[in-house]
Amino acid sequence: MALAIVPRLTALLLALIGMTLRFEILAEEGAVPATPPAKGIFCFWHRCTLPCGWYFRKFRCSILISQSFDGELIARTLGLLGYNSVRGSSSRGGAAGLLALQGVLEQGLPVVFTADGPRGPIYQTKIGPVKLSQMTGEEIGSFYLLPERAWVMRSWDEFLIPKPFSRVAVSWARAVAASSPGDSAEALEMKRQELNDALERARLQAEKHFRK
Repeated sequence: MALAIVPRLTALLLALIGMTLRFEILAEEGAVPATPPAKGIFCFWHRCTLPCGWYFRKFRCSILISQSFDGELIARTLGLLGYNSVRGSSSRGGAAGLLALQGVLEQGLPVVFTADGPRGPIYQTKIGPVKLSQMTGEEIGSFYLLPERAWVMRSWDEFLIPKPFSRVAVSWARAVAASSPGDSAEALEMKRQELNDALERARLQAEKHFRK
């Protein structure tokens, strides 16, 4: 029952709210905001999944989603908005998921990660996007969507539900270059931290925008 009802209801509510939102694009020096049709690897923090889901629905993105029941709900909801889902996570099915995303990139289509999902900790990216970037040579784009007015859930990620007619900052940081194929585990960890820093710059830029 939940799989039949919840995704349709969530997608409908998101569409009703999404049509009222006003998006404002921000970019730090050297950053190039993506526009459809885009390609490559993109990352954002898990808490802004809903505004991202609405804003990027025209990009034909594929997104890595966990193989849990909650993941199935998310996959079906995003499918109604035009997204393709690849099932896997950092803990279960990760290698298969990365190989499937590699195939998507080879078709010239974009892939997206909730970098600190599915269980956190908040604002700490996993290694998956860095490994996929190393496998494909694709750089990683970093962005963050912040509604000026939102309901904040009491969850590990402080999940954001935009309020109708809110302004939403679409904040971009500079892309992170791919690691070399022969890089060590230590080099990959440095690249993961570089991606983490880019995502945090995008978040802080959005928060600063609404504090002005």
